[in-house]
Amino acid sequence: MGTSPPPFGLSLSKPSLLPDLPKEEASTGSARAGGHIAPLALYIHWPFCVSKCPYCDFNSHVREQVDQHAWKSALLTDLAHEAALIPGRPLSSIFFGGGTPSLMPPATVAALIEAADRHWGFTPDVEITLEANPSSVEAARFADLALAGINRVSLGLQALDDEALHFLGRAHDVKEGLAALDTAQANFGRTTFDLIYARPGQSLANWEAELARALAFGTGHLSLYQLTIEPGTRFATLTAQGKLPPVDPDHGADLFEQTRAQTAAAGLPAYEISNHARPGQESRHNLTYWRYGDYAGVGPGAHGRRGGMATIRHKKPENWLNAVARNGHGNQSEGALAPAERASEALLMGLRLREGVDLARIAGVTGIAEDTLVDGTAVARLEGHGLMRRAGSALMVTDQGMPVLDRILAEIVAV
Repeated sequence: MGTSPPPFGLSLSKPSLLPDLPKEEASTGSARAGGHIAPLALYIHWPFCVSKCPYCDFNSHVREQVDQHAWKSALLTDLAHEAALIPGRPLSSIFFGGGTPSLMPPATVAALIEAADRHWGFTPDVEITLEANPSSVEAARFADLALAGINRVSLGLQALDDEALHFLGRAHDVKEGLAALDTAQANFGRTTFDLIYARPGQSLANWEAELARALAFGTGHLSLYQLTIEPGTRFATLTAQGKLPPVDPDHGADLFEQTRAQTAAAGLPAYEISNHARPGQESRHNLTYWRYGDYAGVGPGAHGRRGGMATIRHKKPENWLNAVARNGHGNQSEGALAPAERASEALLMGLRLREGVDLARIAGVTGIAEDTLVDGTAVARLEGHGLMRRAGSALMVTDQGMPVLDRILAEIVAV
């Protein structure tokens, strides 16, 4: 699973992690907006999984035993450290990512939510999401997780075909996954799930039928990712050995266009390159990342962005646990981002969104002159090809441009 906040890369695959603050507040990138205190987002990383999926490059680890008391205590300590540094700003979202957070004891989840409320307080419509594997064992915890305060769950279904699930290394089958989806919809106010497409041998017709089935389940949000071969994964090894051919780029583009057309027709248009939602059902937490708002990150490998500072926690679980015991927090590094770095990150993240970015806002937040943020000549050329659209300081990538977003960003980002 895993939607840990970014390293700031772009692709059609799942982002690291993976945010709905009010736009007028989240878009400021600072603590104040329009005279009001802008809320924060909180990411909590649980690094453990039952097994490692062959496509996964997230910070997930398999351990025979986990000292639940020690982990609860350390996460609470790491959270308190962050809260002391950024007081007075309520949380609009919490995201439990991993790893497999549905392996956490509900009592630990409840304690972390209670601590977050005590330290920061919540906005009235706070969104609290937990990633979950769709196994029957974990689904049995859903009622207790809802009582703990989870109001949105993200299920890693990944496919609606048993052969594909086996290929992806998933432990559940379709029947078990759909039973977990039923349980999730009965217990949580909002449910979303992930699917991976562009799998070997997957035709347009096969994906169209699978996606139609997914849309019929009635969730207000779907995350739909193309299978990508990430370095260091089992799939990368198989690809290097010639045993797993990567998807043909033209076929991948056809699948991408089919995905966007089909979800839009069903009332769940793409609001980000790989995420689709009914209006009002967008992931508030992930929108914080993409709109470059402030967020705190706790737990192994978690990234944070707060007040122009970048934080990175120790990645290996044991190293993070030792750091918390030693220092009272799990930080590996913390430092101020240069204005050009902040501007570049804001562009790279914001242009993932259908709504795009406001160059004047980015200039105001970072101090970088608006006319130096992007290559105006390149933007004009791409506009001529129908790949971008600019209106004053508003800049966005069109539907036609989204399949080649990486190339567009390489051409236009000038900071």
